[in-house]
Amino acid sequence: MKKLLKTLPLLALLVILSSCSSVRVAADYDKNASFNEYKTFAFFKTGIDKAEISDLDKRRILRAIEAELLAKGLTKSENPDLLISLFTKSQQRVDVYNNQWGYGAWGWGGYYGPGWGPGWGWGWDRPSVSTSTQGTLYIDFIDAKKKELVWQGMGTGYLSRNIEQKEERIREFVNKIMEKYPPGSQQ
Repeated sequence: MKKLLKTLPLLALLVILSSCSSVRVAADYDKNASFNEYKTFAFFKTGIDKAEISDLDKRRILRAIEAELLAKGLTKSENPDLLISLFTKSQQRVDVYNNQWGYGAWGWGGYYGPGWGPGWGWGWDRPSVSTSTQGTLYIDFIDAKKKELVWQGMGTGYLSRNIEQKEERIREFVNKIMEKYPPGSQQ
């Protein structure tokens, strides 16, 4: 029983961490667009400049998008079929956990008899607070000739402040979103 009580917090932490690592994605598109005709792309600087993130993160995102499009057989061009834009949203999430059960908590009972006086051992702990940032990345594909949005991919998940983890997380966001392009290509 004691082993089970000691492993429960660890299991809960693993579940929380694994749920934080996923990226939820969705895509929307113009059903009248001929996606097989789009062969070239360029980045839409005017739209990208409006994204409220650091220039470093913009470059990370753009490199990841470019790598995904090149892998799909598209070519970067001065006269593109598609203009690629992006924008982001972020939201700070604060979680307060009350009444945690664990060892080392202060409670009543214990040393002065059952139910009386302060004690040290298993019991209720004080609240803990954790903060995290949830971000949403939108990638827009605009038909360059018609100047119309033809595809939009969106990914939502938790972000990291650690540079190495941030780079990997951005690649994960873009990869998951780009799995939805072109429409109908995902299994």
